[in-house]
Amino acid sequence: MSIKVKRSRAQPIARLLNKSGDIGQLMRQSRLIDQAQCHVRAHLPEEMRPHIFVGGFRDGRLTLISGQASWLTWLRFEQRRLLTLLHQLPGFEAVNGFTFKVRPVRPVEAPLRNTRHLSASAGKTLSECASDTHNPALRKALERLASHAPK
Repeated sequence: MSIKVKRSRAQPIARLLNKSGDIGQLMRQSRLIDQAQCHVRAHLPEEMRPHIFVGGFRDGRLTLISGQASWLTWLRFEQRRLLTLLHQLPGFEAVNGFTFKVRPVRPVEAPLRNTRHLSASAGKTLSECASDTHNPALRKALERLASHAPK
């Protein structure tokens, strides 16, 4: 059994993302959800902002997610105001309601930075090496590296 492979040229990623295909549509929807997230959070009370997330958009309904049902109860009372706010954004004129979901939400945490320390003797050795080097690019790189050591 043989499989014929269609040979095609590699395309720039920008062209793939801007096409009207599945990836382009997914990227547009992702941008719209991010825009809705920013807009909704900007109009919520300060204590609610870290607890409310926009989960998706389907069939004219925007999904709002929270880890606690009490926040969503408050949002149910504010549906009309939130719909009015969302209709101000281009692309959200078709939103006709919300779907509220209680889900455990883990906050996004930045990964820990792996910092390395350079000893003073290593910095001195790098500085001496830089002064003996004739290549200006290498000298500059060694001096920049040596500058991370304590004086």
